[in-house]
Amino acid sequence: MARSAHAYVRGNTVRFYEWLDASGGRLPAGPSIWICGDCHLGNLGPLADARGRVDIQIRDLDQTVIGNPSHDLIRLGLSLASAARGSDLPGVVTARMIEGLIEGYEAALAENFDAKSRHPPMIGAVLNQAAKRSWKHLAAERLQGVEPRIPLGKRFWPVGRAEHRALEELCLGDGVRKLVTSLKSRDNGSELRLLDAAYWMKGCSSLGRLRYAALMAVEGDDGETGICFVDIKEAIKAAAPRDPRAVMPRDNAERVVAGARALSPNLGERMAACRLLGKSVIVRELMPQDMKIGLSGLTPDEAMASAQSLARVVGDAHGRQMDETTRRAWLDELSRNRTGGLDAPSWLWTSVVELTAAHEAAYLEHCRRYALGLA
Repeated sequence: MARSAHAYVRGNTVRFYEWLDASGGRLPAGPSIWICGDCHLGNLGPLADARGRVDIQIRDLDQTVIGNPSHDLIRLGLSLASAARGSDLPGVVTARMIEGLIEGYEAALAENFDAKSRHPPMIGAVLNQAAKRSWKHLAAERLQGVEPRIPLGKRFWPVGRAEHRALEELCLGDGVRKLVTSLKSRDNGSELRLLDAAYWMKGCSSLGRLRYAALMAVEGDDGETGICFVDIKEAIKAAAPRDPRAVMPRDNAERVVAGARALSPNLGERMAACRLLGKSVIVRELMPQDMKIGLSGLTPDEAMASAQSLARVVGDAHGRQMDETTRRAWLDELSRNRTGGLDAPSWLWTSVVELTAAHEAAYLEHCRRYALGLA
């Protein structure tokens, strides 16, 4: 997180939740729906569905809860403001990005959710790149080669015998079988084999949690063998504020899967809630088309187009959960509290400004502690 202020914003979700808790009643309530809970730029990007069709959706739902959609808007606005500062763009561009955010979000709520997703050329180029990717690209990024082995080292650590037995039982069980054979139209009767497994050290979020990578062989009746790369991650209690009246699955993995199916259908249909070593875990097969969107070195026009396009993605995710009456009421609420100098709700702009200032100070303190070996 010391690499940049934007990295700090992405990594320090707790500070955002602390600010929300202290914000009191300043924010509109909004309809009670599934929200991402951690809606920053790194959690949006191309995702393939079970048939390999690609669209830009929310990529990470660890913090998903039934809650207030304004929380996702503020978190995305903070992330956009941080990206603008990282691209050395002036403050006026940040203001225009917030206007683009609300414009794209409102446009998504007002349109037909069965229509094909709309993206500007810059985002469309990322989609085209994702659609052309194959297993070799995924292997080169994750495994450092196309051989069906996981290279142990900085990212992948060896597992003990008990862990390996538990992973094999999980990967060959009915839950994972149903998941991996449902993708790419694989045969339900395919023979499954666990080729390799390792603990996956994937950033700070892996510390103190179960996180494994597994390579599996899927052998069909036609004699062809497919390789799938499975991500197994412990699901923990969400820190994101939730609607206390909402009914959600008590099991954290089931909560994440339910939120993913509501917000990101491409991802939701590729996930399963399972148990491993007494813990609740989320299992999903990684696809070559899954990518992050990198927004660095932006021009002012690119920054504003990106804000509008990515806000549409969030608007689609929220809006498809609402009936027409609820969408209209939420649009009416968003149209209120606007000043003459900014075409966006004043609560959104004020929140982004406050959070940017708080995170900037906290980032500098984090860097000081990191330099002294205290962080």
